[in-house]
Amino acid sequence: MPAETETRGMPFDVSRLSPVTLPEVMASAAQLTRVDRKYLVPVQVAQAVLDRLGGTHRLLVIDGRQCTTYRSTYFDTPDLGTARAHVQGRRRRWKARSRLYVEDQLCRLEVKTKDARGATVKSVVERDPAHYGTWRPEDAQFIDTVLPSRSMPYASGRLHPTAEVTYQRVTLADLDQSDRITVDWNMSCRHGRGEVRLDHGFVLLETKGGARPGLADRILRAQRIRPSAFSKYVSGVCLLRHDLPGNDFRALSGRQLHCSNDTEQERAS
Repeated sequence: MPAETETRGMPFDVSRLSPVTLPEVMASAAQLTRVDRKYLVPVQVAQAVLDRLGGTHRLLVIDGRQCTTYRSTYFDTPDLGTARAHVQGRRRRWKARSRLYVEDQLCRLEVKTKDARGATVKSVVERDPAHYGTWRPEDAQFIDTVLPSRSMPYASGRLHPTAEVTYQRVTLADLDQSDRITVDWNMSCRHGRGEVRLDHGFVLLETKGGARPGLADRILRAQRIRPSAFSKYVSGVCLLRHDLPGNDFRALSGRQLHCSNDTEQERAS
């Protein structure tokens, strides 16, 4: 199993937010169909948003813990078909991953699909934590069931573990509106011998709600900050593989994202 995620202090202040429990958050989520909006922003921008959410949102706290460490191994085809679908902007696309919630030792296989309207649906099944990051026959069976039901192109027989993404996350929830906001930091993507890391001055803020933009979206829009099609996995493999397109992600290199020296030398050779 890969090394544990390096723990770094939370780069923003959430002390003004009231706590909420996981059962409360789950009870307010009517379903796993949602619209996700992602913003790669400086820490100070995220802090300004968090400071304005105290009246509507509460902070998820699990066993006294304000944040959770995530490890996600993505499954893809040898030619990185799911990553290419994202880069090409296909409206109907999907991703499959093994996810481990490190502190809780909870492991799940997740399949995320996005339809032509931009709605994201996540299907999950519990897995033994000892099997995190591995590709097993029961995983293929699950994916073979989920993807045809959503008319998605698939080839589970060609999938294999491709890259691991790790990060830390805090989650906020507006129970009245069934909206959630996550803020991720200390993010890295490892593929082959290379690694891409998120600059410590930036975080990924993501809103998860209905078709109408929520409060955080409106706050960011007022600052002329628009959502982007950022993906932790796809941005990482685009910077680590010269055969993948992805100029939008490469434009982030050197500021928001940083490649390891070994990777830069390999790409230059």
